[in-house]
Amino acid sequence: MTDQVTGTLVLTVFTAVLGSFQFGYDIGVINAPQQVIISHYRQVLSVPLDDRKAINNHASQSTQELPTTPYPRNPTPTPWAEEEPMASSGIVTMFWSLSVSSFAVGGMVASFFGGWLGDQLGRIKAMLVANILSLAGALLMGFSKLGPSHILIISGRGISGLYCGLISGLVPMYIGEIAPTTFRGAIGALHQLAIVTGILVSQIIGLDFILGNHELWHILLALSAVPAVLQSLLLFFCPESPRYLYIKLDEEDKAKKSLKRLRGGADVTKDIAEMRKEREESSSEQKISIIQLFTNSSYRQPILVALMLHMAQQFSGINGIFYYSTSIFETAEVSQPVYATIGVGAINTVFTAVSVFLVEKAGRRSLFLIGMSGMFICAIFMSVGLVLLNKLTWMSYVSMIAIFLFVSFFEIGPGPIPWFMVAEFFSQGPRPAALAIAAFTNWTCNFIVALCFPYIADFCGPYVFFLFAGVLFVFTLFTFFKVPETKGKSFEEIAAEFQKKSGSAQAPKAAMEMKFLGETAER
Repeated sequence: MTDQVTGTLVLTVFTAVLGSFQFGYDIGVINAPQQVIISHYRQVLSVPLDDRKAINNHASQSTQELPTTPYPRNPTPTPWAEEEPMASSGIVTMFWSLSVSSFAVGGMVASFFGGWLGDQLGRIKAMLVANILSLAGALLMGFSKLGPSHILIISGRGISGLYCGLISGLVPMYIGEIAPTTFRGAIGALHQLAIVTGILVSQIIGLDFILGNHELWHILLALSAVPAVLQSLLLFFCPESPRYLYIKLDEEDKAKKSLKRLRGGADVTKDIAEMRKEREESSSEQKISIIQLFTNSSYRQPILVALMLHMAQQFSGINGIFYYSTSIFETAEVSQPVYATIGVGAINTVFTAVSVFLVEKAGRRSLFLIGMSGMFICAIFMSVGLVLLNKLTWMSYVSMIAIFLFVSFFEIGPGPIPWFMVAEFFSQGPRPAALAIAAFTNWTCNFIVALCFPYIADFCGPYVFFLFAGVLFVFTLFTFFKVPETKGKSFEEIAAEFQKKSGSAQAPKAAMEMKFLGETAER
């Protein structure tokens, strides 16, 4: 029988990616009210008015545009180009930096526990528990005007980061397990689409005349509680993952009931038979830890490829593109650079939606290669535009076009694909550990880029994107030679591809150890 989209499946996927939407909202929401919050910190900390200029100078050099990528894009202030005239202004800057970076630190810590929590409580209950963190963080930020705002915002951002770290593993795992074979890639890409949609929404409602002003900025920060409450209510109507019920809990009747709800009452005998085979295979294997992913020869190649995909996503220079975008728009004499930046966010969302439809047509590996190659070319044009900006004014438009195309290529492949390809590489046993280490790698690389990019940009100047072009070229070559195509392939076939690309003679053993991955991921 052909896979079909049922009402229950639509409701369940929508409910799950509400968590991804919160993820995106939390990434972008801190950017718009940046100078407003810094001004409030100054008042709360009783910084002398003489320091206003020093603080505002620093704020104006910080990343004012909003990130438009899937994984956490946290702005980091530019290098300490000039000494702060008084220690008090440095304190304000320090608290602002902590307000930004505490989110990434929380995500790094929690990313290790998403898969573990999903196994211990089940996918539905794990998302409910995670929402407690989301609500706690939103409340702290919402009441930040009534107390020591810097402490409340830093704490709230850190707790929100913990929530997003859990969600970055839980959501791809859950929707990957409930998705029918035919729609596996498209549904997997919805996680990324929800993230960029959340970022875009935070950009829009963060405008000064909506909520990004002195009176309402705390409400802007607290609004992430709305999707958290909505998701918590809707989760009670969503079926638990049938693979979790059958393979982890050995509850066949409940698994059948869950499958029938998701498949619209269609015959699920084949699904149950496949899960039974997988459970028999996994029961004969020892429990897979994160360390074993690297020490077991059957898993080493897939986990290294999975981590390289996430590193490619983060080290591609996407943060740098948005770091420069506002200044480039200003150079091009755009009267309202913030709207141009929102336009970039809108393009980001549109092309993520396009990737949802392309991923099942063109294949994962092909789209990733196209995206990386396109970004490589755009990075070169971006660099040339920046280098010649002072000599040829029209080069600013070359840089602007390069920004839009860079974002478009990113969302066609490198943006969404790494998240669900990890789930396709691994069976039920090692999948939670693989997703945890992949999410941790993504958060860590994001944090490194956010921390180091301003200093690299200060050192390299307009040549900085030549550096990213080199990185993109290396990752493109790696993808071409080492990453297998997973579209429409069984786990046995994927395992054979890995062994073929690694030149190992252990293909039969690997295929047996990792059998039924395709069927697992396809459900």
